[in-house]
Amino acid sequence: MLSEKFSHFLDKPLTPLAKAFPINPNIITFLGMIITSSTAFIIPVNLLLGGLFILAGGLFDLLDGIFARVNGRASKFGALFDSSLDRIADGFIFFGITWHYFITQNDTAFLITLLCMIASFLISYVRARAEGLGVSCNVGLIERPERLIFLAVGCMANILFYILLALTILSWITVIQRLLHVKKTLKMLPQN
Repeated sequence: MLSEKFSHFLDKPLTPLAKAFPINPNIITFLGMIITSSTAFIIPVNLLLGGLFILAGGLFDLLDGIFARVNGRASKFGALFDSSLDRIADGFIFFGITWHYFITQNDTAFLITLLCMIASFLISYVRARAEGLGVSCNVGLIERPERLIFLAVGCMANILFYILLALTILSWITVIQRLLHVKKTLKMLPQN
């Protein structure tokens, strides 16, 4: 998973920028959500531009964490705010894609998009719920950064249907992997 391997990869090169402009990371998070959410209205009319906006919003999502860490402004609320706005942005991306397939009258792609959306939200939910139970849950084939990259490429290369099909399969596998991981981990914990 990209977020696990590269989450702090750009911290060092972008530290001077973050120090020069000590912007509140929550503002960056909010701006990223607005940019990404606008894809709900762009994707139905222009897939290429929609893909570019997904990438732009993803860049803001990367920057907010760097600005928070570099400027000592990381907080529990900031993490909650970031995760919440990520779900809003994801919902609008999938809204735009379903709208696109509604307009083009592609019922199969419409249904696959809905299945992909459900799995995408479940991936985040299972992780959050597991962490609430005291179990780390950074397992599985795909997370949000990969999903955004795939969706952006799918839009820009006009292969969105095939990307969605692959993402749907990978996302449901990830949900199952996480559930099995949590079940196994909870069995190993001492019972009260």
